[in-house]
Amino acid sequence: MKVGTEDKKKVIILAVLGVVIAITAIWELSGFFSSPKPQPAPIQAQKTTSATQTAAAASASGPEAQHVSNPGADVSLHLDKLAASEDVEYAGTGRNIFSAMSEPVNIPKAVSNGRIEQARAAGPPVPAGPPPPPPIDLKYFGYSQGSDKSVRAFLVHGDDIFMAHTGEIVNHRYKVGTITLSNVQITDLSYNNMQTLPLVAN
Repeated sequence: MKVGTEDKKKVIILAVLGVVIAITAIWELSGFFSSPKPQPAPIQAQKTTSATQTAAAASASGPEAQHVSNPGADVSLHLDKLAASEDVEYAGTGRNIFSAMSEPVNIPKAVSNGRIEQARAAGPPVPAGPPPPPPIDLKYFGYSQGSDKSVRAFLVHGDDIFMAHTGEIVNHRYKVGTITLSNVQITDLSYNNMQTLPLVAN
């Protein structure tokens, strides 16, 4: 009687295990044959945001380079032209720079210039002094003598006429010196230059 009860318990346990195994197998098979799950929306949004940030960073670094298309360009390799360039040999007329045994070229001396030789024979140039002062732009065309025997000179500067005694200044620049019947001494105060002006007729 006891043996039959143990057999029933074993049968019940085996039945329960079989049910559990069957449920697990059905669950696994249903997951294997089902369609793949769609990706969640937040991941897609994150990828879009990342692409936008990458484009914004590229535009902030500088403008986009211009794309130049040249459909007529020949980018093929021409072996015949390369072979022709390899056959070129160096054939210079002067000294061979690649050989240490070649003789130096005899370079003729330059013909001496006669003017240069004359300048060397004459010696170093004498430094010129300061330029001479300009001539005094006055004309002595007459004089007058007063009762006290003093003489006044009549001087012309352009369209202006001046009457001056000895020691007076003409045109804010010229100082009258000794006055005689034939000439007058004038000093250019700008250059400290004295000249003698002769008496000239009108």
